[in-house]
Parts: sequence; structure tokens; C-alpha cells
Amino acid sequence: MKYTQLGRTGLKVSRLVLGTMNFGPQTDEADSHRIMDAALDAGINFFDTANVYGWGENKGRTEEIIGTWFAKGGDRRDKVVLATKVYGNMGADGEAWPNHDKLSAVNIRRAVDASLQRLRTDHIDLYQFHHVDRSTPFEEIWQAVDVLVQQGKILYAGSSNFPGYKIAQANEAAARRGSYGLVSEQCLYNLAERRAEMEVIPAAQDYGLGVIPWSPLHGGLLGGVIKKQAEGGRRASGRAADSLANTTVRAQVQAYEDLLDKHGVEPGEAALAWLLTRPGVTGPIVGPRTAEQLDSALRAVELELGEELLAGLDEVFPGPGPSPEAFAW
Repeated sequence: MKYTQLGRTGLKVSRLVLGTMNFGPQTDEADSHRIMDAALDAGINFFDTANVYGWGENKGRTEEIIGTWFAKGGDRRDKVVLATKVYGNMGADGEAWPNHDKLSAVNIRRAVDASLQRLRTDHIDLYQFHHVDRSTPFEEIWQAVDVLVQQGKILYAGSSNFPGYKIAQANEAAARRGSYGLVSEQCLYNLAERRAEMEVIPAAQDYGLGVIPWSPLHGGLLGGVIKKQAEGGRRASGRAADSLANTTVRAQVQAYEDLLDKHGVEPGEAALAWLLTRPGVTGPIVGPRTAEQLDSALRAVELELGEELLAGLDEVFPGPGPSPEAFAW
């Protein structure tokens, strides 16, 4: 495994991030524990979750599964850089009581204590804001975060799904009060969805945030989906199925798979390896449902993409270009 600093911090994290969203809804506790053990054995030390994972009536279940894994001991907690998130409505019936969601100081305090209990730990290494809260000023958010840091309940704060201007607002507000500010941004970023290159990633780089791409295979679209369908494998669903319904996108994906077949590279591994070449990227989040999927992701860390292949990928999936040139002269 290769490691890098998380943004401007001194924290060393693996170039792959273990995403746990499938733990509970699709992967049972025993298999989830096996996947986490395998990840740790492979050198992955950066685990990502969220308080809402488990979904529906089981919100919080994913954190509980991680907590029971930590409770097995063996220095599991000590070896892991643990990231979770706050924002979502945690009401089981889908309707939160007032102040039981978003980023008010009241909810941040309540949510972090609940996550700590489910995770069976005394601190969270990276506490991330899962979405922008347009009704809570950053001054209030940083006041709450600073208290949690002083209490030792969290070490760093990060954002997720923030536009570039909100990253700037957040860190300027932090600077005014002497707070450390955001150290990471978790955003949708992959070969098929490169809009983050316009403003989110430049803002993150300017403010010293590590970029943690989620959905690096775009819901399976970049994992060889057309070839798998032709061979009678699992059919596309969700984001991948919606995308393939567009004939232009389907042609792009076919060209992508043909290019990688020519170079003898597996599509899913190439998509991850491409992200590892991108400026500002700390590491993509991989969310394996099985140990075999984790093995495939691990191979991407060692995969070297040649200049010819990188140029070909840019031709198939061209980026938007920098801002403002992407939309101006």
C-alpha cells in the first residue's frame, strides 16, 4: 500500500479509502468484519462511514458494525484513521424532530456523541459535514467543532459535497476565529463525472484540503458494465443504468472498454488508477461488497497507466477545463 498526507495535515493515510456504505444493507456483519480485516492486512488504514449508513429503519447500523469490529481488539482502532459524517436526518420514520439533523451546534454535539457510542470509540479522526447547511453560519459550526476538538472527541473536520465557494467560505470563517478549518473534501469525481475539476478541486488545493472521490466507478458504469452484460453477468442498476440509457454515454463507455481491452487493462482498476494520477486526490473511496471486489481495488494501486492510455482516456472522457475558461473566453 502507498500512503500520502491528508491535505495540509501531518496525518498519513492510504491511497485507497475503505468505504463502508454496503455494510449492513448489502453485506452482513460477519462478511463486513472479514472485509475490514482484509483491508487492514493490505495496508488500508483510512475507513470512511456516515451516521446515516444502514439507511431507512436501520440508520446507524453501519457504524455499529464497525464498532463491533473495533471491539474485537488487536489494535484495530489504533491502526485505523476513522472518518464519519454528520448532517442527515436520523429519525427512523424519516421525519427528524427539530434540531435532529443538519449542522446546528445542537445537532453536531448530539450526533457526534451518538456516533461515538455506535462506533465504540472515544474519538473520531475525521468528522465530515455530509452536505451544505444553508441555514447555519460557519461561525456556529466552527464554534461547535472547536469544542469537540478541545474535548478530544474529534481531531479534524472535513466536508462532503461542498461547492468550491462553500469550501472558501468555510475556511475563511475558520481563519477569522483561529480555527484549523476543513482538511478534506469528499466529492463525486471519476472519469465520467469530472465537473469537480472546474472549481471544487482547485479550491481544495488552494486551501490545503485533500480530495477524497466517492463513486470512483460511477455506480459501476466504469467497471466494464457493457462487457459484463454481454457475457450474461450482473446488469447495470442505479446511476450506471440511468447513464447507459443515454446513447451518447453508452457509446463513450463502449469506447472506454474497447480502449482498455486494447491495452489489456481491467476497466474498474483503470478507473481507480486514473484517479490516483489526478492532482489533489488523496485517494478514492472503494466500497466492496465482497473480498474479491477489494482485491480488484488493491491491484489499482500498483497499476501504472502509460501516457498513451492516459491521453486516450482524456479523449473518451474529456474534462470540463478550468474555471472560468470552461464557460468563458
